[in-house]
Amino acid sequence: MTKSNSVTSSYPWLLVAMLWVVAFLNYIDRILITSMRDPLVAEFSLTDAQFGLLTSAFLWSYGILSPLGGFLADKYSRRKVIVFSVLIWSAVTLWTGLTTTFSEMLVARILMGISEACYIPAALALITDYHRTRTRSLATGLHMSGLYAGLALGGIGGYIAEWWGWRSGFQFFGAFGILYSIGLIFFLKDWKLPEEEKSSDDSRQTNNKISIIESVRALFSERSYIVILIFFCVNGMVNWLIYAWLPTFLKDHFHLNLGAAGMSATGYIQIGAFAGVIAGGILADRWAAKNIRGRLYVIVIGFSVGAPFLFLMSSTPLFAFAILGMIIYGLAKGFNDANVMPVLCQVIDGRYIATGYGFLNFLSTIVGGIMVYWAGALKDAKIDLAIAYQIISVVMLLAAWSLLLVKPKKEV
Repeated sequence: MTKSNSVTSSYPWLLVAMLWVVAFLNYIDRILITSMRDPLVAEFSLTDAQFGLLTSAFLWSYGILSPLGGFLADKYSRRKVIVFSVLIWSAVTLWTGLTTTFSEMLVARILMGISEACYIPAALALITDYHRTRTRSLATGLHMSGLYAGLALGGIGGYIAEWWGWRSGFQFFGAFGILYSIGLIFFLKDWKLPEEEKSSDDSRQTNNKISIIESVRALFSERSYIVILIFFCVNGMVNWLIYAWLPTFLKDHFHLNLGAAGMSATGYIQIGAFAGVIAGGILADRWAAKNIRGRLYVIVIGFSVGAPFLFLMSSTPLFAFAILGMIIYGLAKGFNDANVMPVLCQVIDGRYIATGYGFLNFLSTIVGGIMVYWAGALKDAKIDLAIAYQIISVVMLLAAWSLLLVKPKKEV
């Protein structure tokens, strides 16, 4: 790190630590509602369809606005986009705990989706600005572990609702997020290219003149980006199939009670994922220093092992083997999450990096929603959910192997 960056050599890791907290809030704020179903349904007299709509509305608004959120981070200050996003979604979280009607809560969930859509592309872009070849995957993976923590602890909402009422959870995390966003104003810094490294054609320089049309044209003219986009869509299908239906699958197949099924569905995969982002990040950083395709190979190897174990989880009659399958699949997920953004940095122009990730989020969310519906339709038709997991595990394996078609460029 040079003096011209006006930061100490420890700042890139301080940045990861600060954004880890934001990543945690990003997921726990969105997932709290899923563990508070009973008191919400009772207070607002909701049907199951109305309760489901609260999550669907968030998902749709989040996915649709993700490319725009990424574009704003590329065109303007990543720091400002992050701070604005955290402030708005935290205020909306606080408001959620104060709502008095279903319609009001529905609007709050839509606004949360819009504001949260701006965060992930901007945060990952800022982290990869500060972290180069030697630390990029590990730094990205550590940040993603904050999302895992938020997802894993989202179930605490049920206990909060039992002890203090469902509103208190939203109010606490919303108020904390507002205060934290104010602190970020003073400690978060945009990365600046050192003067001695600047050149007229350096793609990492800020360019306020880029347009959304120019960004889309540049992204979708790159074949390797299209391959990554298809892979990420399949990954989104797997993730949403797990988020939405794995508790039900485990409950039906292994005769677990609702609490045990819910904790098992998130807990074992998150354990594997936590280990995966650390191990996958370290391995990829070292491999990339010697081989330009090192980060790609880590993802491919991860799912070459993890996808068959997902198949095992859906096929075995023994719960111990299912646990093993979930942990190993989680490990592969961690390998992937630590390296997708770093690989993207090797494929597309640095001026469009956040926009590129925004489109990944957009399409994976849309197809993920379709997968959730398809699995529900299978269940309504009395078809075992195991079939859905078996099919998607095979597709996931093929999608991972397709990444070998990607042609990465030298990292900068």
